[in-house]
Amino acid sequence: MNYQVPSAPLEYEQVIQKSRFITHIQRAEDKTQAKAFIESIKAQYPDARHHCWAYIAGHPTATTAIGFSDDGEPQGTAGKPILNVLQHKHVGEIALVVVRYFGGIKLGAGGLVRAYSSSASLAMDKLELQMLTACKTFTMNFSYDLENKLKHLLESMHIDIQQSEYTEQITYTFDVPITDIQDLDDKLIQISAGKLRLLSPVQQ
Repeated sequence: MNYQVPSAPLEYEQVIQKSRFITHIQRAEDKTQAKAFIESIKAQYPDARHHCWAYIAGHPTATTAIGFSDDGEPQGTAGKPILNVLQHKHVGEIALVVVRYFGGIKLGAGGLVRAYSSSASLAMDKLELQMLTACKTFTMNFSYDLENKLKHLLESMHIDIQQSEYTEQITYTFDVPITDIQDLDDKLIQISAGKLRLLSPVQQ
């Protein structure tokens, strides 16, 4: 299933009741990347009172690839509200950290929830996204006389050859967006008089 992911990092800041809330967002393809990003933000703002965060390091509806932290704020007032925003926006492979510099005025539990939710939501509204397209990997064996036709077809469909081997026959390995599989299969038949068909997807 296709879903959106961040295409570029983002920084967004707002001031609420004299407290600075600085939001950083970055793509995180897995938990390791998410945690490394969180640690990098903590190192960037070592004197901040709180570094509250949440991530979805996978598909937007994943339940095993999520994490969040209030980082010293009252329980449930920061990390979970941030995560709720991420889940509502239906964006995957994302990590978001809200850095807070305390301004001397206590916001109360409700005020904190609103502050962290709005910091995350306003930043997400400005975030540049790209569609992550689900692909399947195929391996194809063919004779040398068909190479130019096949290479031209793949290039025209913006499909990159991941691996090529030249023995008695040529073997190509490439990833095909799920939405393009039928179209590619039809065109392969046309250019090869039926000699080329997509083989079974390689098991991941």
